[in-house]
Amino acid sequence: MTTSPRSNWNYPTAVRFGAGRISELAEACKSVGMQAPLIVTDPFLATQAMTKAALDQLISAGLKAAIFSDIKPNPVETNVYKGLEVLRAGKHDGVVAFGGGSALDAGKVIAFMAGQTRPMWDFEDIGDWWTRADPKGIQPIVAVPTTAGTGSEVGRAGVITQEATHTKKVIFHPLMMPKIVICDPELTVGMPPHITAGTGLDALAHCIEAYCAPGYHPMADGIAVEGIRLVKEYLPRAYKDGKDIEARAQLMSAAAMGATAFQKGLGAIHALSHPTGALYDTHHGLTNAVFMPYVLVYNRKAIEQRIERLAAYIGLEPSFQAFLDWVLQLRKDLGVPHTLEGLKVDAARFDEMSEMAPNDPTAGGNPVPITKESARKLFEDALAGRL
Repeated sequence: MTTSPRSNWNYPTAVRFGAGRISELAEACKSVGMQAPLIVTDPFLATQAMTKAALDQLISAGLKAAIFSDIKPNPVETNVYKGLEVLRAGKHDGVVAFGGGSALDAGKVIAFMAGQTRPMWDFEDIGDWWTRADPKGIQPIVAVPTTAGTGSEVGRAGVITQEATHTKKVIFHPLMMPKIVICDPELTVGMPPHITAGTGLDALAHCIEAYCAPGYHPMADGIAVEGIRLVKEYLPRAYKDGKDIEARAQLMSAAAMGATAFQKGLGAIHALSHPTGALYDTHHGLTNAVFMPYVLVYNRKAIEQRIERLAAYIGLEPSFQAFLDWVLQLRKDLGVPHTLEGLKVDAARFDEMSEMAPNDPTAGGNPVPITKESARKLFEDALAGRL
C-alpha cells in the first residue's frame, strides 16, 4: 500500500504538505491574523462537500467566514471587482484562495486589490509597476489548491482577462505570495481524468518552458527538471487511478515546482495559449498541451542540447526526438487533441491571435523570438497537425 509523503516546507513560502492537512486551515488563517476570511472559489467547488467542510471548520473555530464563487474558468476583471464588493461588504480581513488556477488567481488578486485606490490594470506585470501599490492595503492569503497544475498557490501573480480587449494580463506584486499554502492531495482525488490530464500537463508546460527559457538560473532549472520527472512517473498513474494518493501527492509537488521554476520565464506555449484561452475560453492546461510539441519543434535549434540532457535524466534516450516522441505519446495516452480543432478553435481569428501572442508577457522568455509571422505559422501548424 502506498502512502502520501508528508512535510513542512518554507520554499518559496510556508507549505504544509500532506494528506489530511486541510484540517489545519482554521489555525493557518488565525496564524496570519485573519478573523474574517473570505473563501474565494469557483461555482462548482462552492457546491462540493470539501468546500462546505472548509467553511464549517472556519466557522467552528470562531472565524467570521463566507464564500465568494462568482469566478469564470478564465477569470475576468468583473469577477475580481464583484469579489472586492463582497470582501468589503463583509468586512473580511483575508482571503482563502481555494480551488484550481482560476480561483487561486482571482483570490490572490482580490486580496491584493482590497486596499488599493488605483485601477487593477495599473499593476500589470510591466517594469516596476508593482511599486505603485500600497503594500498596507494587501490582505493576507492562505492558498489551498484542489488541482495539481497551475502552481498558483506558490506564485506572486494572478492572470486576469481584460474583457474590453479579450487579453490575459498578469497582475503582480511580491506580497501576493500566499503566507501559507496547504497542499492536501486528498482534495484532488475527485478530479475526473480529463481534468487530471489537463492540469498535469499544465505543470509539465511550466517546467519545460522554465527549463528552456534563456538566462542563468540553475536553481530554477533543477526544480523544473525534477518536476518533469515527477509528471512522467506519476501523471499516467493518477489518470488511470484517481484514488492513487501517492501519484496525486507527487503531481501536487510538480505543480508547485513548475510555478516556482517559471520565475525564470515561460515562453511560446503560454504566449499562444493565452490568446486562445481569452478568445475561445478553452481550458488553459489542455491548451498548453496542444501547443507543446509544435513549440518544441519551433525552438529545437536553441534547446536541443538542453533537451538531450533532460531526456537522459528522465530515463529516455538522450535525444530531442526521444523527448518529443514521449510528449506526443503522453498526450495521446491522456486523450489530448493533437490539433486545435479538438479545442473547437479554427482559423477565423488567427490574425488577431497572431497580433496578441508576441505581445503576451510570456513571449519574451521563449528561446527563439516570437513574431507576428512566426506566431501565425505556429497557429496554422497546430490546426493542421503539422510538426
